[in-house]
Amino acid sequence: MVTKLKKTRKKSKLKDLWRRLKKNRLAVAGLIVLILLIFIAIAAPLLAPYSYSAQDSKASYSTGTAEHPLGTDKLGRDLMSRLIWGARASLEMGAIAVAIAAAVGITIGAIAGFFGGWTENICMRVLDIYQSIPMLLLCITIAAILGPSLQNAIIALGVCSVPGYARLMRASVLTVREKEYIESARAVNAGNARIILQHIVPNAMAPLIVEITMGVGSMILAGSLLSFVGLGVQPPTPEWGTMIAEGRNVMREHATLALYPGICVMLSVLACNLLGDGLRDALDPRLKN
Repeated sequence: MVTKLKKTRKKSKLKDLWRRLKKNRLAVAGLIVLILLIFIAIAAPLLAPYSYSAQDSKASYSTGTAEHPLGTDKLGRDLMSRLIWGARASLEMGAIAVAIAAAVGITIGAIAGFFGGWTENICMRVLDIYQSIPMLLLCITIAAILGPSLQNAIIALGVCSVPGYARLMRASVLTVREKEYIESARAVNAGNARIILQHIVPNAMAPLIVEITMGVGSMILAGSLLSFVGLGVQPPTPEWGTMIAEGRNVMREHATLALYPGICVMLSVLACNLLGDGLRDALDPRLKN
């Protein structure tokens, strides 16, 4: 009976969230674009007309034909196919990096905020030292030490983004831990782990959901930057940042080689930001109606 009641409450909360979110047309547009990009990334083998590494030496630097609608690069590789395959690498980099950063940051922030005292002081001082290093410089350093690859770029981005999630989670936990339901859980001798997992974290996640949504866009942008400087995805595997780097030397003659992947990065980041803004408004209790 209790389980059914919890499921009903969760469903009603999701319906209420969607009711408020769909009033924001820009947020819905961002959601649609993200869903479309995810579908393209998953179905890349079916949607791409050619393999991302297939070369047509006779069609080098073509500007748009029936066989290659968006043109080709210097090796005669189809630009549309590489953009479609590049969506997979870029979205994978952004989503997994945010998942790593959020998992570690939420854990640290929940522990620091719940226990307080010396535990909180140690965690926060370590994060202070961590954040004194510029994020971009730290990302480049870690990626250079580990070696250029998709996996190492994801690790570098995830590790560098931990402090932001930890601080936000700690601040959210501090507003939740003194609530009446937390006192009730303590009164029935619930363990600290149970209180944190079942009561603290679920009720402190609202601002984290917004941050995670926007963080995916930030990680896509940062991942493209790492690939642009040669520390991310390595050729011949396509990634939007790598494609921009490949087209930068011929931008005057063949601007579309860098323009199209740049537009893809812009659209993905914009979609995440629009959806994040909509979620922030939908989750704000002061705006509920």
